[in-house]
Amino acid sequence: MKVKVLTVFGTRPEAIKMAPLVKELQKREEIECKVLVTAQHRQMLDSVLDIFDITPDFDLNIMQHGQTITDITSRVMYGCQEVFKSYKPEIVLVHGDTTTTFAASLAAFYEKIPVGHVEAGLRSDNIYSPYPEEMNRRLTGRLASYHFAPTIANRENLVKENVSRRDILVTGNTVIDALLSVVNDNYKFENEMLNTIDFNEKKVILLTCHRRENWGEPMNNIFKACNELVLDNPDVHLIFPMHMNPIVRDSAHEFMGNNDRISLIEPLDYEPFANLMSKVYMIMTDSGGIQEEGPALGKPVMVLRTETERPEAVEAGTVKVVGVDPDKIYRVGMRLVQDSSYYESIANAVNPYGDGKASSRIADHILFKFGISNKEVDEFK
Repeated sequence: MKVKVLTVFGTRPEAIKMAPLVKELQKREEIECKVLVTAQHRQMLDSVLDIFDITPDFDLNIMQHGQTITDITSRVMYGCQEVFKSYKPEIVLVHGDTTTTFAASLAAFYEKIPVGHVEAGLRSDNIYSPYPEEMNRRLTGRLASYHFAPTIANRENLVKENVSRRDILVTGNTVIDALLSVVNDNYKFENEMLNTIDFNEKKVILLTCHRRENWGEPMNNIFKACNELVLDNPDVHLIFPMHMNPIVRDSAHEFMGNNDRISLIEPLDYEPFANLMSKVYMIMTDSGGIQEEGPALGKPVMVLRTETERPEAVEAGTVKVVGVDPDKIYRVGMRLVQDSSYYESIANAVNPYGDGKASSRIADHILFKFGISNKEVDEFK
């Protein structure tokens, strides 16, 4: 008899991190794995499904123009309820901190279906940063029965919140599994401009910036600092794949659009983005996952947020939290660009987030918990 596992995700970051787990679960003869996508983000989600050759079994297709967090929450809950009632999974797996994750977990709780939380236990300790992700993650942690924590520190966060150690498995992060499966030294970009850049001669900076809490003056300050950094270093080129949100794009054009060594390009699918990360000199980002991916590729990461839910990277020295103050962004950026010993100390620090085996640990643990295997899983150290 097979264990019925339903994976649920709705955004590009979730899809990237769940894809290797879906593929691993589908390989297991003892598991019946089906995929439900909410399409909280439609286009960006579909591109990842194509890369990893995943065909959803259920598609809620909830995305609407101008959708609010409340809209997403209610539509995900109603849609998941119908699928849960008809398919009757024995466990629902969700990922991380999105509204899809929280709403699907609550819907599963209402149907008395155990929830497995992949990438559990991250905390920024500020409920409004990142917003609404920090609270989504905390609430999902209260609803989950199985907690798949990427690191030991994530496990300890959960223990402090009275989650039993026996319900937590330290796995490493599935994003490393995904990343290592798509990076190719000989990769050619569809965007020909990227193929013309000499990544060996130029110090190329990859910028990503889209967080809701950075909209307005913080984002303007980030872009101003980036523009000054590039102007003052002739060997630096900056690439910014712009988020589709017009707030982000308008600000980028206003403060960086007249610099011929800053390339404002359209968003990249996961595979070209991962390969771009592997080629650049350093990364500046307000994203969460890139704080794990960049160090796995030996790239220093400047975090454009005032706090991070990934303190292990700060402690390991693979990332530097610089916040949104333009003077600090410029100062740390200048040091990374001009001080080779400082750069190497960060680039060569050991990534604390995984070894590429997180998905297999999760699959093995499910089989153990459901009594199909009698072998306990060795945790990621």
